[in-house]
Amino acid sequence: MSDPIRLSKFLVELISCSRREAALYITGGWVMVDGKVVDIPQFMVSQQEKVELHPEASLAPVAPVTILFHQPPVAGMDANAAQQLICADTRTTDDPSCIHLSKQHFARLKQCIPLEKNASGLLVFTQDFRVERKLIDDAATIEQEYIVEVAGELTPAGLKQLNHGIIFNGRALPPIKVSWQNETRLRFALKGVQPGQVAHMCKSVELQVLAVKRIRIGRMSMSKLQPGLWRYLMPHEKF
Repeated sequence: MSDPIRLSKFLVELISCSRREAALYITGGWVMVDGKVVDIPQFMVSQQEKVELHPEASLAPVAPVTILFHQPPVAGMDANAAQQLICADTRTTDDPSCIHLSKQHFARLKQCIPLEKNASGLLVFTQDFRVERKLIDDAATIEQEYIVEVAGELTPAGLKQLNHGIIFNGRALPPIKVSWQNETRLRFALKGVQPGQVAHMCKSVELQVLAVKRIRIGRMSMSKLQPGLWRYLMPHEKF
């Protein structure tokens, strides 16, 4: 029996490519060992293991991606903890992007437009400087939509005040679209959300906030994405 050898060396012998090409194939997530993707060139394999190169394998550099993640309603979870949940196992099975998953997609991700404290819902992580610049530079003009579960009585005058008439951090807030989604949940559509703003608005009309979920950023909605799962932003999708 032969001693185990590095996966990169095994692949060189298997498909007659250069060592550099073998490393690129492997780190790009195009190589499987016994049916599982292995992206470490130094991974040791034996002659008895089945090594396969994906039929659509490419040596082109891995393009930057943007990831949409549904942060679950877990107390104390922040963006750093949420990012730790983004991995191959938590990609939604109905991701429509058809983007080939690569370990490199999980490196150098930057989180854009943070959530309200203790809120759940849509988060955006990106490697694409164009998306990052769009979401940061235009944060004040991109509309966000929240569903807020509340307790307490809200009068018609209070609802009118939520739409226009709340003072926050010493300044009057611009007009905001607030409406009932059902008997216990309010829908907020607002721009330039400031930390603590939604909770302050509710408190101003004597409502207690029970839960906050962001369901949309600009033109991108969370849609059917389940808590704790993520998908890729498709090339044609824009915020």
